[in-house]
Amino acid sequence: MPLPRVTEHSTGGPSSHTGFFARARLVGRALACLRPYGWLVAFAYAAVLTSTAISVAMPMVIRRIVDSGIGRGDTAAILSGCGLLLGLAVVQGVATFVTGRLTETASQNVAFDLRNRFHEKLQSLSFSFHDQAETGQLLARSVGDVDRIRFLTGRAFLHLVQMTALSIGIPVAMVVLEPRLGLVALCMVPLFVVSGLGLGRVLRPLSAKVRNQEAELTSFVEQNLRGARIVKAFGREAPQRTAFEERNRGLLDLQRQDARWRAIYLPLMQFLAGAGTLAVLLVGGRLVMRGSLTPGELVAFLAYLALLTGPCRRLGWVIAAIAEASASAERIFEVLDLRSEVSDAPGAEALHEVRGHIRFDHVTFGYTRQIKVLNDVTFEVLPGEKAAFIGATGSGKSSVTNLIPRFYDPTGGAVLVDGVDIRTVTAKSLRDHIGVVLQDTILFAATVRENIAFGRPEATDAEVEAAARAAHAHEFIVGLPEGYRTRIGERGATLSGGQRQRLSLARAVLKDPEILILDDATSSVDVETEQQIQQALRRLMAGRTAIIIAQRLSTLREADRVFLMDHGRVAAVGLRTATETPHEQLLRTSGLYADLYEQQLRPGAAGATRATAAGEGI
Repeated sequence: MPLPRVTEHSTGGPSSHTGFFARARLVGRALACLRPYGWLVAFAYAAVLTSTAISVAMPMVIRRIVDSGIGRGDTAAILSGCGLLLGLAVVQGVATFVTGRLTETASQNVAFDLRNRFHEKLQSLSFSFHDQAETGQLLARSVGDVDRIRFLTGRAFLHLVQMTALSIGIPVAMVVLEPRLGLVALCMVPLFVVSGLGLGRVLRPLSAKVRNQEAELTSFVEQNLRGARIVKAFGREAPQRTAFEERNRGLLDLQRQDARWRAIYLPLMQFLAGAGTLAVLLVGGRLVMRGSLTPGELVAFLAYLALLTGPCRRLGWVIAAIAEASASAERIFEVLDLRSEVSDAPGAEALHEVRGHIRFDHVTFGYTRQIKVLNDVTFEVLPGEKAAFIGATGSGKSSVTNLIPRFYDPTGGAVLVDGVDIRTVTAKSLRDHIGVVLQDTILFAATVRENIAFGRPEATDAEVEAAARAAHAHEFIVGLPEGYRTRIGERGATLSGGQRQRLSLARAVLKDPEILILDDATSSVDVETEQQIQQALRRLMAGRTAIIIAQRLSTLREADRVFLMDHGRVAAVGLRTATETPHEQLLRTSGLYADLYEQQLRPGAAGATRATAAGEGI
């Protein structure tokens, strides 16, 4: 499955290319990645050309040994010729070592650079890209496809240069040595070339299918590993195994096709090489018997033919490797050429001091162009206030919180912080002043300390512990096997929901932001844990602007303003006054709010919430 590109802008990259010249541009662009390592490449190719020149010279030395040494019984000529061969072999060995060492160093650096660029690009792309892109697809591109480009910029193109040099040098030497026999031998070259190009034309699209199927398989495995608990909970192991086997079978079929074409090509090349050798022996043997060709020259011809058939046999392999690399380059550059929907404007300045005054000015927004989730939304939250947003699922609450840190840009209107349109400042400086605690807590497979200090890695141990204490997390952390140095599983799987949420709160406390966004941070924990988290939240929200997304009315008791969202609009607003809470005001003035309140307290649906609400005096 190709990577979705519906929410990011392409800069006219490889994904639109077709045909030979487009593939050549892809290969050229991949090779251009070697430019920072030009001196390594220059020495490597000088070494490979030296090795090639020695290969072309060696048959001439053999000819001299046969004709001047063996033919005339001259031991000195034989010994000097063998000594020369040995010296050439040593120089060639050194040149080959230098070639391999420098080429691999340069190509590994290219892979290193591409992986860094790819990861950096993924970090820079907006949420709209990550909403649709499959993680497995991206993993396959960042590992497998980058490795094939490494091979292209290393051995594959090196072999192509070497084969080209041999394909020019050997025919020239053969024609100079004996024009008639040289032409006989060269008649086989077009057959090799046509066969190699034919294999490349077949393998290039097949290679692209293999890469895509590998990526789909990787994506399927990644999703099943991430959802392992759900698979087991619903007893879906057998259907998932069947689905995996189908994808795996598809990959096997494509790999078999690839292997079949390669299996056909190798015997064909061997047959052509054998036919060429036979033709040289027949014609050359007659010329030797007539005296117009010496035995040494015939031996040299056979050596040249062996040297020539080697590169010709490898031509199909190299073309196939380049075809695979061009398909991989297309997949890599397809991502690198994307332009994020959310990016810093030219001349954007950093946002320094923030008081926390938030204003939405006639904001319209949709995750796709066809569907709007916010429609002409206008409201403001004053510095230090706690604003809660409540409404049915899909009413637009989370979209409001996504726009404040500029995870997305509005399609109309403006979001302002302290009177400044957030599109005119750098995204990083804006987010430096915002802390986010999500309902779906995101933790990393790292130590507890590293997770708390994620936003401030330079924080001291004392600061990390203070943040943990403020979030009521220190007590359970010290009970872990290695305390703050304990490594937790991926996504915090080794911790309870309440423990994960408190670590998330500690992370926000340590960042000490001026604006805090809470996405229903207590909705998935038990009553006792909720009370502990609420205490931590009171500390965390003190003195800062807080935006609270609420699924339950019990979370509204601390709010200074309550916004009721309905179908992407602000349907009602409740303000704290000296005589009534926002809840009481909305219950009195908004029928929609009253209906929502009753639905949440309906017997059998949220009985526990009724008791909680009564106890909290909402």
